[in-house]
Amino acid sequence: MKNTVIKYGLYALLSGFVLFGLPFMFGMGVDFDYGELIGYTSMIISLLFVYFGIKHYRDKVNGGKVSLGKAIGIGMLIALFSAVGVAIFDYIYTTQINPDFASEYIEYSIKKMEATLSPAELKVKSAELTQQMKDYGSPWIMALMMFVTVVILGFIISLISGLILQRKN
Repeated sequence: MKNTVIKYGLYALLSGFVLFGLPFMFGMGVDFDYGELIGYTSMIISLLFVYFGIKHYRDKVNGGKVSLGKAIGIGMLIALFSAVGVAIFDYIYTTQINPDFASEYIEYSIKKMEATLSPAELKVKSAELTQQMKDYGSPWIMALMMFVTVVILGFIISLISGLILQRKN
C-alpha cells in the first residue's frame, strides 16, 4: 500500500501544483470569473489519481480485492499529496507571484457588487468583504483553505472511487 500511495500521491502532488499554477506559469493572468473554475478543475484532475491509485492497489497489489474502508484510506492519503501541491502553489502565488492578490480580489468584488447593490448595501457588503480578507487573506490562511478544500474533494472522490472499485472475497 505504501508504494502505491507514494507513487500516485506524487503524481497527484505534481499535477495539483502544475495544473493549479499553469495559467500563472505561462504569464496568463486569470480573470477572477474563470479563476475559480480553473482552480476547481485542476483540483479534480489532480484527484483523479485517487481513483487510479485505488484501482492499482486493488488489481496489482492486493489480488483484485479492496474493501471500501481500505479504498477510502488509500484515496485520502493520495488526496493529501494533491492538497499539499495545491497549497504550496497557492502560497507561492500569494507571496511571490502576486502579493497583491487579496487587494485585487477585493477591488474586483466591489466593482462586481456595484452593478447589483444599492449604495447602502454596497457599503455594508464591501466592509464585510474587506474585513474577511483582513481576517482570512493572509497567504498562510489562503493556502490552508486550499488544502482543506482539496482534502474535502479528495474524501468525496475517495468515497465514490471506493464504492466503484470495492471488491471483497
